[in-house]
Amino acid sequence: MAEQKREIFRREAIEALDGPQRAGDILRISPAWTRWGFWLILSLLATAAVFGAVFTVRQYAAGVALVRAEGRTDVTALLGGTVLSVEVQPGQRVAAGQVLVQFHMARETAEYDRIVREFELQLVRALRDPSDQAARQALTSLQPQKELAESRLRERTVRSPSDGVVSDIRIRPGQLLTPGETILSIFGGNSKFSVVALLPGQYRPMVQPGMGLRLELAGFQHFTAELTVLSIGEEVIGPAEAKRYLGSELGDALPLAGPVVLVHASLPAETFQWGDKIFRYYNGMPGLAEVVIKREKILVALIPWLEVLFGEGGA
Repeated sequence: MAEQKREIFRREAIEALDGPQRAGDILRISPAWTRWGFWLILSLLATAAVFGAVFTVRQYAAGVALVRAEGRTDVTALLGGTVLSVEVQPGQRVAAGQVLVQFHMARETAEYDRIVREFELQLVRALRDPSDQAARQALTSLQPQKELAESRLRERTVRSPSDGVVSDIRIRPGQLLTPGETILSIFGGNSKFSVVALLPGQYRPMVQPGMGLRLELAGFQHFTAELTVLSIGEEVIGPAEAKRYLGSELGDALPLAGPVVLVHASLPAETFQWGDKIFRYYNGMPGLAEVVIKREKILVALIPWLEVLFGEGGA
């Protein structure tokens, strides 16, 4: 059986070639659809160009922030010792000189009583015999000792340095304190609240007083306070220095990873509204602060060389 010859062209193609020839288009496109699509695309491009030329985008310097209470006085321990009693409660109004805390003073009391007894004994001897020089010398020597013992005894009682309201008591009876530890805080009658924002240090040249600062408080979704920058630190500082500035009670709670600049703003009131409720600001409340450092057209953001044409770049 002879081998059948294999054809390289399809039979339909050969029949079409042998038949009558008709001229026609390789691809047929509807002219109406083409015109409609062309003008639609052109209008979209024009709208996008106008939108990009008119509207702007903002660049923010963002960082952590803390609410700070102004007019707040921290009462610290001048000497170390064990707390005997706390004489006040949080929220209690106190007057200047009022007793706040008592420390154990058995040793100081015993020393003071000993010096007073010796002083009184020598005083009696001097009154009985005015010519007794030894008694007079003893009185001269005991007088400064008596004053020193009185001073040490007074230091075991902590008194309020001013009128105000007690807040943030950090001690309890029986607690052992070292010199310099904070005992409690007192808010004066003119207490105000401010915000300290710690923005990344590279933005220091761009941030200026008078710029807007947006505060978002942690835990209060959709709440923002629009504030104004009052002052900016002159130097960029490291995380350790920033925490030292804020104090051990607040600085240790902040996640700082690089150089920062301190930015200050004032809160307009002691309270804020969230939903249908009114809340009070408290010292140390954390949040997020944002400062607009640059505004530019959307077209400039997409095509930077257009900045020369639009003259953008300011905040």
